[in-house]
Amino acid sequence: MKVRSALNALIGIWFFIAPWVMGFSDESGALWLSLIIGAIQIIAALWGYSQSGGWNSWQNWISFITGVWFIIFPFIYSLSSGEVWTSVVLGIITAILSLWNLGSTSNSKATN
Repeated sequence: MKVRSALNALIGIWFFIAPWVMGFSDESGALWLSLIIGAIQIIAALWGYSQSGGWNSWQNWISFITGVWFIIFPFIYSLSSGEVWTSVVLGIITAILSLWNLGSTSNSKATN
C-alpha cells in the first residue's frame, strides 16, 4: 500500500508541474486547477502513506476523486491531444491505485 500511495504522490507532483512541462501555463484556469488538485493529491497520498487503507480511508477517497478529476480535466479546458492523453492515463492510474488501497486493509493475510 505504501508503494501505491507513493506513486499517487508522484503523479500529484507531475500534475503540479505539468502546466509548465506540457505548456498550458498560459491558460489561467487550467494552471490553477492543476496546481490545486495536484497539491491536494500530493497531500492526501502522503497522509495516507502510513494509513491502513480500507473503505473508511478518506485519504484514498480524496486520491480517487483527484484521479477522476484528472480524467475529466483536459476536456473541460480543451487541452492538446498530448496533454489529454497524459492527464487521462495518469488519472486512470491514480484512480486504480486509490481503489486498490481502498480495497486493502492492514489486517490482510500475506500471500505466498
